[in-house]
Amino acid sequence: MATASAMSPSAALIIEKPQMLEALHSQPSLADRFLSHMLARNIRIEQDLVDQLFNSSEKRLARALLLLARYGKDEQFPIPKLSQDTLAKIGGHDPLAYQLLHEQVPRPWIH
Repeated sequence: MATASAMSPSAALIIEKPQMLEALHSQPSLADRFLSHMLARNIRIEQDLVDQLFNSSEKRLARALLLLARYGKDEQFPIPKLSQDTLAKIGGHDPLAYQLLHEQVPRPWIH
């Protein structure tokens, strides 16, 4: 298991495994969408791992911000204001590293 933090008001639905299996078997369109989501999620996890292993913290941060804004998708969103602690968590580093980075190159999305 893992934890997640919402960046905006959100709602979550918890569905038990037996009910999910029944829904997937009885609703082919749900099964298709769920499988597509799971495959996309696995691809994203693999991309994140490669990103963590081979890219600098600046490139990881840039990639994370592009993903947050859904850059290249049909519908794009403005990047919300992010604290240095949040950026540190996104980039997988401690807040001090991002504080030093921020002091070197000012970025308008950090407050």
